[in-house]
Amino acid sequence: MKNFIFISPNFPTNYWQFCKELKNNGLNVLGVGEAPYDELPQHLKDSLNEYYKVNSLENYDEVYRAVAFFAFKYGKIDWLESNNEYWLERDAMLRTDFNITSGFKNEDMPKIKYKSKMKEYYLKAGIPVARYHLVDNIEGCREFLKEVGYPVVVKPDNGVGAVATYKLTCDEELVRFMADKPDWVPYIMEEFINAEIYTYDAIINSKGEALFESGNVTPFSLMDVVNNNDNSVYYIVKELKEDVLKAGRATVKSFGVKSRFVHFEFFRLLSDHEGLGKKGDIMALEVNMRPAGGFTPDLFNYSASTNVYKIWADMIAYDSTLMPIGNRQWCPFAGRRDGKNFVLGHVEIMAKYGDKIKMAERIPEALSGAMANQMYVATFDTEEEMNRFYKDVLAVRD
Repeated sequence: MKNFIFISPNFPTNYWQFCKELKNNGLNVLGVGEAPYDELPQHLKDSLNEYYKVNSLENYDEVYRAVAFFAFKYGKIDWLESNNEYWLERDAMLRTDFNITSGFKNEDMPKIKYKSKMKEYYLKAGIPVARYHLVDNIEGCREFLKEVGYPVVVKPDNGVGAVATYKLTCDEELVRFMADKPDWVPYIMEEFINAEIYTYDAIINSKGEALFESGNVTPFSLMDVVNNNDNSVYYIVKELKEDVLKAGRATVKSFGVKSRFVHFEFFRLLSDHEGLGKKGDIMALEVNMRPAGGFTPDLFNYSASTNVYKIWADMIAYDSTLMPIGNRQWCPFAGRRDGKNFVLGHVEIMAKYGDKIKMAERIPEALSGAMANQMYVATFDTEEEMNRFYKDVLAVRD
C-alpha cells in the first residue's frame, strides 16, 4: 500500500475530497495539520487513515517530526502534497529531506515560485512575457520606467495570489511604495498589461499528458478586488480557446510538469502592446503548480459534469483515469462584498436562478480578501445567460 502524506487537509475546506478519493483508491492517507483532531469534520476524519496535529505548520521541525513519525510507523513515504501555493516550498523541503521522489524538490523551487525565473521557461515555450525589473532602489526603478513608462505593477517576486500587489501610476506613488515596502521582501516591477486573465488548468500524469483540461477567465483584475475591497468575478469556460490550449500544453512541456494539478495564468491583450502582440493575443503571466484556488475545483466539476478530485487521485494511484467528462457548460462565480446595496437579495436570487445555482454560501474569512464574502456559483448553456446572471447578482442601487 502506498503512503500519502497530505499537508493541511482541512484547508481549504473542500480539500478533504482529495483525501477521500485517495483513500478510495487504496492509498494510506496520512494528514498533518494544525487543527485538533476532534475539530476536524467527520467526512475528513473518514478520509484519513491517521492524523498528526502540529502546533504550527510554519514550524519546520514540528512538521519534520510528523513526517518522520509516519515514515517510522508506515515505512517509505511515496507521496507528500498540500496542493496549496502557500506550502509548496515546505512540501519541497520535506520531499528533499525524506527523499520522496514523486514531486518537486528544493532545487525546483526557483523556476516555479519566483516570477522573474518563470519568464525564461515561458520564453522557451515561445510565449511572450512582460518586461520587468527586480526592485533595487528608486534610481534603478526610474531607469526601468524610462523604458516602459507608467503605469507599472509591483508585487513580491515570490508571492501568493494578489497579496501586496500594487499598480503605480506616477512618481509620487513610486516614492511612497519604496518608503513603505518591507526591505526583506524581494519585489518585481513589470510593465502594466491591459488584459484579461485566461487560465489553463490541467491534471498532468507522469508522462506529461493531460488527463483533464479546463480554464477560467477573470475579466476584472484580482489585484483590484483585493486592494479596492470589490466584488469578485471569474468563470469557467465552456471550451478552452485553441490558443490557450496550445500555450498551456507548451508551458507544461517547457517546465517539465509531471504528476500534478496545475493552474497557468495568461494575459489576453485588450489592446495592441508594442513588443508583445496585438489585441487578442496571448502572453504569459505566471505558473502555479497546484490547483486553482478556493472552490475552483468544484466549479470544474459543475462545468464538466465530472470529479476532478477523483481524476487527480486516479493520476496518483494509476497514472490514468476512467472518470468521464460530461456535458460542458459555462460556470460563473460571483462573489458579493458585504456592505454593498445590492438590487437583489439572497431570497430573490435563489427564486430567479434556483435551478441553476450550484453553490450559495458564505466564503471563509481566510479567502474573503480575494473572493468577497458571499458566493453564488451556477451553470449555463450559453454565455448570454451567464452574462445576465452576473448583471442580476452584482447590480447595486445608486
